[in-house]
Amino acid sequence: MENDLYDFLIEAKKQTYANENVEKVLSSRKGSFDYEYHNDKMTYHDTYFGGTKFMGEEVVYSSSETPVWGMNYYGVTLNESLSEEAMDQALRPSLMKVGEEDILPVRGPREYVNNEYRYTFEVTGDLTSFDGVETIYKNDEKIYILKCHGGIIQR
Repeated sequence: MENDLYDFLIEAKKQTYANENVEKVLSSRKGSFDYEYHNDKMTYHDTYFGGTKFMGEEVVYSSSETPVWGMNYYGVTLNESLSEEAMDQALRPSLMKVGEEDILPVRGPREYVNNEYRYTFEVTGDLTSFDGVETIYKNDEKIYILKCHGGIIQR
C-alpha cells in the first residue's frame, strides 16, 4: 500500500490546494475550507481553518472509505503584508513540485527559489510516521513557517 499511497499523495496534492485553478468543495465543518480528490482506489480530503494563521488536516481514505493516512499542520505568516504574494510566488509553486525530488510527498521540495522568495522543507521519518517544517523567506527575512506531522492511521 505504501507505494500506492506515495503516488496517490503526489497526484492528489497537485489537484488540490497547490493548484490555484482547482475549486474548493463544500465546507465539511463550520468555517473550514476544503479540497477533495479521488481516483478509483483512494480519496484525499484536505480541510483547513484560517488564513495568515491557519491549521488543517489531510486524510486519505481507502476505497472502503476507511481512513488510512493523515497529516496535521499549523502555519503562520510572519509578515502579514506579504501573505497572498508569498502564497502565489512561493508556496503554491513549491507545492506543485511535490514528488519531483527524493523527499516524502507531504509538502514541497527541499528548496525552491522564485525571484526573491526561497521555500524550504525539512522532513524526518517516512509515510508511516513523520514530522516536517516548511519555511518561506523573502530575501533573507523569514516570512512564513508551517509545522506538520502525520502517518498511517490504523485501528
